[in-house]
Amino acid sequence: MEFLASIENLPFSIWVRESSSLWAYPGILFLHTVGLGLVAGISAAVALRVLGVARDIPLAPLTSFYRVLWLGFWVNAASGVVLLMADATTKLVNPVFYVKMVFVALAMIVTMRLRRRLSDVSVSGAARALAVATLVCWTGAITAGRLMAYLGPVSGAPGLNNSFGH
Repeated sequence: MEFLASIENLPFSIWVRESSSLWAYPGILFLHTVGLGLVAGISAAVALRVLGVARDIPLAPLTSFYRVLWLGFWVNAASGVVLLMADATTKLVNPVFYVKMVFVALAMIVTMRLRRRLSDVSVSGAARALAVATLVCWTGAITAGRLMAYLGPVSGAPGLNNSFGH
């Protein structure tokens, strides 16, 4: 716990957590949200297409969106590390955080496996199963991320509490 406290007490972590600047916690959280929207949104759009939504759109060209998906992933990863640093003693002892990380890892693995099947002319049952798994994993990751504010240790740090009485 001492190591986590030392991360949380770095000048940068304190600035992120306590600064009133929009570039601090609000800006980093915004970047995290944008990254999530790109990675989960593109993954979901591809998965829904595989499941039969928008059948007029060919599958193969959807692979060009994966560059943007990876941009979103790295924006999300970098901003997530910064948010984690600002509240390490709470987030890294919360079991829900690890549930979220497992879902993110599974979602990326399944998303990449699904990508390999996009050049197929017809959609196989395996591709449909991967599409469903993609949607389930991203839903799990997003849900776990939101539940971290309410389940397990909840941050007592100023500026990190939600406005609903916590």
